[in-house]
Amino acid sequence: MPDLPRTDRDGSADLVNVPNVITFARLCSVPLAIWTTLQHRLDDTFFIFVAAGLSDAVDGWLARRRGGTAVGAVLDPVADKALLVSMYVTLAAVSILPDWLAIMVVFRDALIVGGVLVLAVLGQPAQIRPLIISKINTALQILLVALALLLSGFHLQAPVLLATLVWAVAVSTLASGSLYVWKAARSR
Repeated sequence: MPDLPRTDRDGSADLVNVPNVITFARLCSVPLAIWTTLQHRLDDTFFIFVAAGLSDAVDGWLARRRGGTAVGAVLDPVADKALLVSMYVTLAAVSILPDWLAIMVVFRDALIVGGVLVLAVLGQPAQIRPLIISKINTALQILLVALALLLSGFHLQAPVLLATLVWAVAVSTLASGSLYVWKAARSR
């Protein structure tokens, strides 16, 4: 089991530090990214998405260097998922990405979170460790959003690359979700 992030002497989590502020700013960029996408300002959304990615790298580096906190350990993946899932839903809503792909991405995450909650209610807390396929899936999902925003925002064309990446995300999303379900079922 990994070490828990540090807390203050009284046991409370260190709320305000540079990595947490950066992560919170990334979380606050989600509504802006949704709005700029709905306004068809995809060039602006591209820059917001890239800035969010860079902020994730910076806050992660700072947290590893200075020691993470319990708040950061929860807030960071929430900010990442909020941005990524909202981009899939919003890009599907404006017909940049296929709606069926957005449904797959959201359903996979809902299935994992729902499974963890069901197991917790049943008194069987689940320990989720990121799988290699899930890391590949996340990287492909990020790459697809960035590429779709770049192409659409700057009126570029790469239909074969975009279609290939759509199918790579679909296959890796299906594989990742299935493997999590299989591992959870096997361990019970």
